Amino acid sequence: MRNKHSISSAALSWPLVVLLITPVVQAPLAARPSTPLKPIKVWSGMASWYGEEFHGRMTASGQVYDMFAATAAHPWLPFGSLLRLTNPKTGHSQVVRINDRGPFIGDRELDVSFMVASRLDLIESGVARLRIELLKEPPLP
Repeated sequence: MRNKHSISSAALSWPLVVLLITPVVQAPLAARPSTPLKPIKVWSGMASWYGEEFHGRMTASGQVYDMFAATAAHPWLPFGSLLRLTNPKTGHSQVVRINDRGPFIGDRELDVSFMVASRLDLIESGVARLRIELLKEPPLP
C-alpha cells in the first residue's frame, strides 16, 4: 500500500515541480536580437546564386557548401562576416555569413546559397542588385 501511495503522490506533485522550475530555466536566446544591428557599412551590389552543382563541395573557408544554409561568397570580406542582404524590389531580407570566395563573373559582388536566393526572390532572374549591409566582422586571430 505504501508503494502505491508514493507513486500517486509523485505523479500529483510533478506538475507543481514543473511550475516551480519553469521560471528559473531560461529559454535559449532568440535567433534575432530585439533591436536590429546597426550596419558598419552599407552599399549595393550585384548578386547571383549557386546551388545543387556545388552542394557538398568544399568552400574556400574549408566548410562544406550547404545550399540550404544562409551563406554567401564574397571576393574579399573575411570569412565569418555577417551581412544583411535586402532585395529593394521586394523588401525581402536575409542575414548571411561569408564562407566562400567568389563570384568570378563580371561585376557580381556576391554569390548566395540557393536558400538565400529563394528568400530574396532571385531564383528566376538569377541576378539582382541588392542592398548589402555589413553587420559584423569576425575578430582578428
